[in-house]
Order: sequence, then structure tokens, then C-alpha cells
Amino acid sequence: MPLDKDLASIQEVRDLVKKAKAAQAILAEMNQQQVDRIVTAMADAAAQNARKLAQMAVSDTGFGKENDKVVKNLFAARRVYQSIKDEKTVGIIREDAEKKMLEVAIPMGVVAGLVPSTNPTSTTIFKALISIKAGNALIVSPHPSALGCIGETVRILNAAAVEAGAPDGLVTMMTLPTLGGTAELMKLSNMIIATGGSAMVKAAYSSGTPALGVGPGNVPAFIERTADIPTAVRRIIASKTFDNGTICASEQSVVTEDCIRDEVVAQFKRQGGYFVSGEEQRKLEAIIRRPGQETVNPQIVGKSALDIAGMAGITVPQDTKVILCAIDDVGRNAPFSIEKLCPLLAFYTAPDWQHACDRCLQLLAYTGIGHSLAIHTNNPELVRTFVLKKPVSRVLVNTGSTQGGIGATTGITPSFTLGCGAVGGSATSDNVTVHHLYQIRRAAYGLFEPEEVGERLGAVQAEARCPADGGAISPEDVERIVQAVLQQVRGG
Repeated sequence: MPLDKDLASIQEVRDLVKKAKAAQAILAEMNQQQVDRIVTAMADAAAQNARKLAQMAVSDTGFGKENDKVVKNLFAARRVYQSIKDEKTVGIIREDAEKKMLEVAIPMGVVAGLVPSTNPTSTTIFKALISIKAGNALIVSPHPSALGCIGETVRILNAAAVEAGAPDGLVTMMTLPTLGGTAELMKLSNMIIATGGSAMVKAAYSSGTPALGVGPGNVPAFIERTADIPTAVRRIIASKTFDNGTICASEQSVVTEDCIRDEVVAQFKRQGGYFVSGEEQRKLEAIIRRPGQETVNPQIVGKSALDIAGMAGITVPQDTKVILCAIDDVGRNAPFSIEKLCPLLAFYTAPDWQHACDRCLQLLAYTGIGHSLAIHTNNPELVRTFVLKKPVSRVLVNTGSTQGGIGATTGITPSFTLGCGAVGGSATSDNVTVHHLYQIRRAAYGLFEPEEVGERLGAVQAEARCPADGGAISPEDVERIVQAVLQQVRGG
């Protein structure tokens, strides 16, 4: 009788965790130089195999473009690596002579890396580099549709690590991914990094294990009247078409002002945008979402504009890069307003920036709260207004939100896991990186004696003496003493 698939997956996870713990214990005894040598070897191996892994990712999933996936793999192997390579992650990492404190990096242990099908190889490279750099082992839970390409990525990374002196089993993967097996992995690991759909991220946070997860992105791009319109449109199209829109930071809607609407529309048409309405719009709306749901139909994810048009049964020019639809609504009755992860854009106009801002807030509140917002403008004061008030973790100014959000065209930390903050149900608003995967133990020397504490706080000894007659202190006296102490503590 064949073993139940879920039971087999659970047993595999238990075996992987046992092996990973043994490997991580050896890694934890290595010095910074040894760890860095391992991480460098992994990054080099990933870079050398960037095209091979990109080809496999496209073949396995049917998502995206080979050349863009090469870029994503190299971004993880080179740009992410460069951002972490000099960080101290072993032993004493900081000393504060003034405060007389030492800080020591403590690895989490075994990290569970949940990897999506949209960015399978690049996300695996990224999670492996930051996990091992922080002194952890990594076990990958792959999306079943990307099992082959993720498995090869893991094999390459682990082999490179072993060649550089790491114990075998430092980077491993579930080969029988099931919901039960993944749940077991999350339960037995010490830390979870969850990148993927909302349900998976929610499961990670509900597992009882510390987790870093990200929410969906429904990124609006606001083109304000002072913007360089041709450049703004060029950046949006380059961002939205990169790997056919599979990165969660990609634009999902364009919002602009009435006074520049015609120019914005003309620029989109000039640069490869095609606007649909009427019957064409209805045909596209019919395939955007899963039947009866408000999530994107996986059949259109990572597909080109031409492919999607063909699925919908409409004809568009052969040079079409993105398909846009001018709409006035957000939510259940507006399929174009959801996160689409493909070259489809909703298009909105508003009388002024205040109303445009309200529209952006509607879009974020629908399915993208906490993630990102893009603004194209030459008004720095407006940028300040947006960054102070918008419920997002990153405001991306005069750049494509895809490349800007992951830190390719901005100074934001390079990452493939973008936190959405508490408002978006995430434990962090950061672009997740290596320092999120170790904890800090502190040694703090005494700076003064315990009996000095009261003096340093300005305690008023004289005010606290009992009355000469030995009677009880009145409520007025108590209040007066409290206020006197508070005043001195505040420096008043």
C-alpha cells in the first residue's frame, strides 16, 4: 500500500529538519571569514548558472521572460550579495565604548523559506544567501509548479557551499511539497520567510513560529501634472513589462490628473500601450479573476500582453506592450482594479492631486494596503505630503515601482521579500535582508551603582520626609511630591 502523500511529505520534512539542524550547528562554530567564503561561493555559483535557471523557471511555470529572469537571478546573486557581504554576522558584531556594551549575533537556527512560482529561482538564491550569511540553515518549501527549477537552484547552491567548506544539508528543499508537509516545516523551523499569496503568508503567521511575510501589492502609479510625462510613461511600461509583471511591486494602476490626461494617454499609445473599452473590456474582465473570486486568474499571470489578448479573443497591434482600461470604480465590480501580475493596467483620472490621492488610497485599501505606491512628479513638497500620509511601506519617486521596490533603481535595501508593515499584516515594513535573520545578545557593563539611580533621576529626598508629628502624609503632600519628582525628571 503506497504511503499517503501528506504523510510522506511530513516525514521528509522531519528528516530535512534533523539534517539541517546538524549542519547549522557546524556552521555556528565557524568564524566570519569561513561563513563569508561559503556565501561568496554560493553567489558565484548562482551567477554562473543564472541563464540556465532562468530557462528552467520559464519552462516549468510558463511565467515571464527568460532574459528578465536572468536579470533577477543576477540581481539576487550580485546586487543582494554586494549589499550583505561586508556585514558582520558572526560573534561580536558591535562594541559601544561609551555605553560599555557588546553585541553578539545569534543565528535563528533553521529557516523555512516559502518560495513562489512567480520568482522561483531568484527568490531561492536571495533567501539562501541571507540565511547562510546570518548563520542559519535553509529548507525551501517550493511551489509545486516550480519544483524542478527550485530544486536545481538548491542543488547548485548547496554544492557550492559544500565545496567552500560548509556541511552538507545547509541548503535543502522539500521534494514532496504538500500543505501538510509545509505546515510541519513551519512548525519545526525556527524562522519562516514567506513570499507568496495571502493565504500562505497568513498560514505562516498562524504557525506559532516567528515569521516574516509579505502581503499582496496593488501598486498605484500617480502621474502628477509637473511630471516629465514621456519619461514617466516609459518608466511605467519598462517596470510593468519586466518579466511580464510577476514582481509584487509592479504597477497595477495608473492615476493621473484631468489637465494632463490627453498627453498621458497619447504617450502610452505612442510607447506601446493599447486602451480597451466596450466589448474588448468585457472580454478581458471575464478572464482577469478566478471564477467567483477576487484574486487573479493564474492563467494570465506572467503572460505577455499579446498572449492575454489572445486568451480573451481580442486583437491588438503586434507592438502592444501593455493593455490599459480606463475605469471609474475600485473593488468587486472592477476586475482591472485588482493585483494582476501581468501587463494589464487600470487607468484612472482625477480633477486634482487631492482626488488622485483619494483614488490611490482606495486601490491600496482594496488589496494592497501597506505595500508600495509610485509617484511621478517634479514637486518635492508633494512627495513629502505623500510619504507622510500614505499607508505604504515605500513611496517610489520617479522610478518604475518594480525595479524601485526591490532596490534595483533606488537606495532601498535589495530584496525579494518586501514587508508591508503592521497595516498590511506584516511583521516588518522593511525590505527583508540578512539582519532580520539573526538576533542580538548584549553584554552591558554597569555605568554607575544602584544607589545612584535615585540621584540620577532627581529624586527629591527632602520632599518625601514624614511630618514632624509622625502623622500620615496628606493626599496634597503626595501629589506635590510626585509633581516635584516628575518636574525634575523632565528637566523642568
